[in-house]
Amino acid sequence: MSNSTGNTLLALLTGAAIGAGLGILFAPDKGVNTRKKLKDGFDDTKNDWNEKLASASNEFVEQVYLAKDDLEGNFENMVSKASHKTEDVISFLEEKLAELKIKNAKFQK
Repeated sequence: MSNSTGNTLLALLTGAAIGAGLGILFAPDKGVNTRKKLKDGFDDTKNDWNEKLASASNEFVEQVYLAKDDLEGNFENMVSKASHKTEDVISFLEEKLAELKIKNAKFQK
């Protein structure tokens, strides 16, 4: 952002803030009513943000639980596959051992 654009934006925001302040000061309504409207507007905005934050928090927690369940499922699947592979390796080694025993028995005679 160039310096002149920044200055223009700052001037615009400052003018808007001053205009809003003057509008509140010179409003045709009583000060009590204006303050009540401002407070009500602030409370509504605060409640909306709190609801959005609670909703986002609940969604985040739900996503964490889903990711955890998915990770646990993947881990169990990996362990199961590793167990099957281990059984395959043991069976292969037992077959080779049996073959070697037969060859060894032939040499012993």
